[in-house]
Amino acid sequence: MLPTYEKIIDNGKGPRIFLPDSILVSPDFLCWNGQKVQWIEAKHKHAFTWHRLTQRWVTGIDLRHYRDYLKVAEQSPWPVWLLFLHDGGQAKDSPANSPKGLFGNDIAYLRKPGNINHTHENWGRGGMVYWAVESLKKLDCPEVNYL
Repeated sequence: MLPTYEKIIDNGKGPRIFLPDSILVSPDFLCWNGQKVQWIEAKHKHAFTWHRLTQRWVTGIDLRHYRDYLKVAEQSPWPVWLLFLHDGGQAKDSPANSPKGLFGNDIAYLRKPGNINHTHENWGRGGMVYWAVESLKKLDCPEVNYL
């Protein structure tokens, strides 16, 4: 595993990939096991949020980062996976007992029509993209000590 975020000087910017014509935000890790290589973007969150309009548990990331991860997936021969570790707590204005565990999927799957729950251009600094828990795989990871 190669963490792409280890930096000696903290300049307030996340890890980046430099291409001939652009600079992209990088996923957190480049992982391999001898047979398979993939990018991993890892998020740790207290709880899923209840989206009242669609009546679903959702989780998300910054829209600008999502767009860059899509470009990484297009430019790289390796898949990009988004992983979300959720503690199962309660988010603001949400019911208690949100889903708990490690969830994720390949960004190639998550980008397909119907898999994005919704986007919000005005939330966060540059907007957000959200997926319903049903679009994510619950990954069996018994060695993780959930909080």
